[in-house]
Amino acid sequence: MNAAVAALTTPARWLPAYVGVGSNLEGPVAQVRRALGALAELPGTRLVASSPLYRTQPFGDVVQPVFVNAVAGLLTQRTPEELLNDLRSLERALGRVTALSERWGPRVIDLDLLVVGREARATAELTLPHAGIAGRDFVLYPLADIAPDLDVPGLGRVAALRERVANRGIEKL
Repeated sequence: MNAAVAALTTPARWLPAYVGVGSNLEGPVAQVRRALGALAELPGTRLVASSPLYRTQPFGDVVQPVFVNAVAGLLTQRTPEELLNDLRSLERALGRVTALSERWGPRVIDLDLLVVGREARATAELTLPHAGIAGRDFVLYPLADIAPDLDVPGLGRVAALRERVANRGIEKL
């Protein structure tokens, strides 16, 4: 069989991926649920788990409403770059206005690519695992609900990372 035929008949490899979901504007609970549903519709991707929702304190120095956060567990055939582009497109479709969003400011929806398989990289466009994952309660608490034994490349197991992060008033809804 030549390479072209093999490429057409060989099933694509499915990789686990985890996406942080957050909102603190325009009905955050509904926004997060809407985003989780939309993640299930991404091409070449299956939603296989979603955490409970959490009420969390904003990160950074901007005064703003509390957030609602969750984590989605996916299986994907997309490359990390393709998946990141899909997430950015989905954010726009769900009402995020990036040009007006301050760093760590309020937002209708925020989708962060946290982990993809065993990928570890840092480019101008994409850092895997997500640069802030090890210090964020709003990521680690919901992630521990669906993947406590996940080994985050270069950082360790999610359950252990969660034990080391300060709880800033996070509350399961």
